[in-house]
Amino acid sequence: MTRLILASASPRRLALLAQIGIEPDLVIAAGIDETPHSKELPRDHAERLAREKAEAVASSHAGAFVLGADTVVACGRRILPKPETEAEAAECLKLLSGRAHRVYTAIHLIAPHRCAARVNETRVTFKRLSQDEISLYLASGEWRGKAGGYAIQGRAAMFVRALAGSHSSVVGLPLFETAALLSGAGYPAISRA
Repeated sequence: MTRLILASASPRRLALLAQIGIEPDLVIAAGIDETPHSKELPRDHAERLAREKAEAVASSHAGAFVLGADTVVACGRRILPKPETEAEAAECLKLLSGRAHRVYTAIHLIAPHRCAARVNETRVTFKRLSQDEISLYLASGEWRGKAGGYAIQGRAAMFVRALAGSHSSVVGLPLFETAALLSGAGYPAISRA
């Protein structure tokens, strides 16, 4: 029996897979160090973390399809954090206010006979945010654990003036690329669809 393991603790990634009719057999958090390396560019950082997550989980699940993913919000070459405090989240929102930024979501698939990877780059433009808007958003708590301090699938959707790319990628998993990767590797649930 072919098993699919999602190497991520993100409930958003699980929900996105369900949206295209895929239910992983297991969901395992990789537990890797996600600290950016010195001078690591945002795209490279996302690719490395997706690969390391998949490799960490695949090492104890031979023969399974293991999907790792990581989302990075970047302002220029700067990698924005997943804020742990309201002050960090406020700093992210102030930086993103009134400007465009990029969201990179990398996926890495380790399949029984091959490995494959993709990166989706989406450009998101925020409107200029007032201090009241930032304060209300911070009070919602929605920013917790979110790259760049916001959740596009929630209240932060009202901040998005323009989006060029994949909405699902900004949420945490580019569905087009994920389906293509799984199909190309022969994952049965996609092949039958």
